Amino acid sequence: MKMMRRWSLVLGVVLLAGCGGASKRAADSVYFGGDILTMAGDSASYVEALAVKDGRILATGTKADVMKLVGKGTRQVDLAGRTLLPGFIDAHSHILNVADGLVQANLNPPPVGKVERIADIVTQMQALKASLGASDTTVLIGQGYDQSFLAEKRHPTAADLDAAFPTNPVILLHVSGHMLVANSAALRLGGITAATKDPEGGTIIRKHGSREPEGLLQETGMYFLKDAIKAPRAIEVDLDLLKRALAQYTENGYTTAQEGMLFEEKRPLLERAAKDSVLTIDVVALPSYVHAKELVGTGALPWGTYSNHLKYAGIKLALDGSPQGKTAYLTSPYLTPVPGCTHDCRGFPTMGQADVNALFTLCYRNHVQLYSHCNGDAAIDMMIAAHQAAEKALGGAHADRRTVIIHSQVIRPDQVQAYRTFGLVPSYFSNHTYYWGDEHLANLGPERAAFISPLKSTLALGVRATNHTDASVTPLDPMFLLWTSVNRLTRTGKVLGPDERVSPYQGLLALTSNGAYEYFEEKTKGTLEAGKLADLVVLDRNPLKVDPMAIKDIRIMATVKEGHDVYTRPEGR
Repeated sequence: MKMMRRWSLVLGVVLLAGCGGASKRAADSVYFGGDILTMAGDSASYVEALAVKDGRILATGTKADVMKLVGKGTRQVDLAGRTLLPGFIDAHSHILNVADGLVQANLNPPPVGKVERIADIVTQMQALKASLGASDTTVLIGQGYDQSFLAEKRHPTAADLDAAFPTNPVILLHVSGHMLVANSAALRLGGITAATKDPEGGTIIRKHGSREPEGLLQETGMYFLKDAIKAPRAIEVDLDLLKRALAQYTENGYTTAQEGMLFEEKRPLLERAAKDSVLTIDVVALPSYVHAKELVGTGALPWGTYSNHLKYAGIKLALDGSPQGKTAYLTSPYLTPVPGCTHDCRGFPTMGQADVNALFTLCYRNHVQLYSHCNGDAAIDMMIAAHQAAEKALGGAHADRRTVIIHSQVIRPDQVQAYRTFGLVPSYFSNHTYYWGDEHLANLGPERAAFISPLKSTLALGVRATNHTDASVTPLDPMFLLWTSVNRLTRTGKVLGPDERVSPYQGLLALTSNGAYEYFEEKTKGTLEAGKLADLVVLDRNPLKVDPMAIKDIRIMATVKEGHDVYTRPEGR
C-alpha cells in the first residue's frame, strides 16, 4: 500500500471534475509540481506548468495561469519533484536491427553482454540454437562481438566455430556493423572460396600464406551473406519484433526513432506497421543509397512528411567503416596492425568520389535530404567535396540542405569549420569515448583520439550538432549518452579530450531541439512551447542539478507521445 501511494505521488494522476467548466480551451492534461525544462534557447529555462490539448502543447507558464485551463475531465499530473522535458529525439539508430537482435545471440562484452573470450561466443551461439529449437541447417546469427575485448585479442575465425557447428551456417556480426565472421558452412552459403575476388569497397580476409577465406568479411564483403542475414520471416513475426523494439525506445524516453539504413525488402514491414497503427512513436526511415535511382525523383516515396508516424526523411549513404574496427577511412595511418593490410593502413571508402558526387547531385536536385555514415577524416573530406560539387552543378544555390554527417568521429578542426561554412549537420557518437576510447588512444594516438565527437567545439561555432547511440551498436540509454558527452570517460577512467566535455544542458540540446532541427522538425518538436507536439519525457531527477557522474543513473519514469502515455515505469522497477 505504501508503494502504491508513493507511485501515485511520483506521477500523481488525478481526474477532477472541477473548475473551468466545459470551455473549448479546457486542457486534456496539465503537468505541474516539478522542474519543467523547456529546452528553448541556449540556456536553461523553466516553467511552472504545462497544458496539453489534442496532442499538442496548449500553454506553458505559471501554475496559476495554466490551471485556469483545467476543465471537466482534465487530467492533472503532479510530477512530485520529477523533471519534465521534451521527448528524446533519436538522431541515429537502427530500429530494425534492434528488432532483429531479439532473435539473435548477444555477443557483446561486459557491461552490455557476457562475452569475454571466443569460447563464450560458441556457448552463446549454442544457447541461441537451443532457444530457437533450430535444426542443424538453420542459419544462426549473433551480434555485438568485439575483438578488442576478447581475451585472445583477435577476430574469431571459421575454424573457431566449425567444430561446434559443422552444418549450421553461423554468422557473427561485429559490434560496429561493418564486418562479420562466417563459419565454413556460411562461407559455402555465400559462395565464398579462394577464387572469390574482393568486392569494391570491401575485403575478404584470407588465411596466412593462402587465398583461402579465414572467415572475416569487411564492409561490402558482407554483402555475400546479405540474403542469409536478411532472410524473410512471416510478417506477423516481424511486426511482433518491431513492437518489442518500439517498447525499448519508449522505455528510454524516445518519442522519435530512426531506421538508419532501410533496404527495400524491409520497407513493406514499416508501411504495414504504419497502416496497422503499430508505430506508437514517430519513426524516421532513411532508405539505402543503393535504391536511390529508383526512389529519388521518381515519385516512388512521399519525402519529408509523416503518415501514421512514418516518415521517409532522406537517402542514407555509408562511405566508410568504423575506427575501432580499423576500416574508417583516414588521411593518416592507424598506429596498430590492421587485419588484411600490411602498409599505409588508412582504411578505405566504400565508393569512389565520382559516385558520391553523383548521388549528392541527384538528391540535391530533387530536394531530398542526404545522410551519410562517415567515421574517418578522409571520408569526411569526400563528403565535403561532394557537397561543393553538387552545389556547383546546380548553380551554387546554397539551399538549406541540412546534409547530416553521421558519426563524424575522426574529424579535424578545419572540417568542423567547413560544416559551419556549408551548413552541414554532424551527428556525433560520444558513447565511443567510453566503449572504445582506450582503443582509439592506441589506434589513433592522443591528438586524434581526444578530438573524437568534438561536441563542445562544434556547438561553440553555432553548428547545431546532435548525438546518438547508433543502437544496436551501443544501448539506447539516453542518460548514458548524455553522461558520456558530459564526462568523456573511457572504460579505464581516462578523460578522453577534456576540452570537448559539454555542460549537461548542451548535452541535452543534442538529444532534443537539435534533433528536431536535424529532421527539419524544429517547428513541431524539440522544445516545450505552445503549439508544438506534446512529446514529453519524465525523469526521476534533473540532469542539470545532479553530480555529472550521476547522470547515467537517472531513470525514465514516463514517456508521452502527442499527449498519450506510451510508457510508464512499472512500480518498484
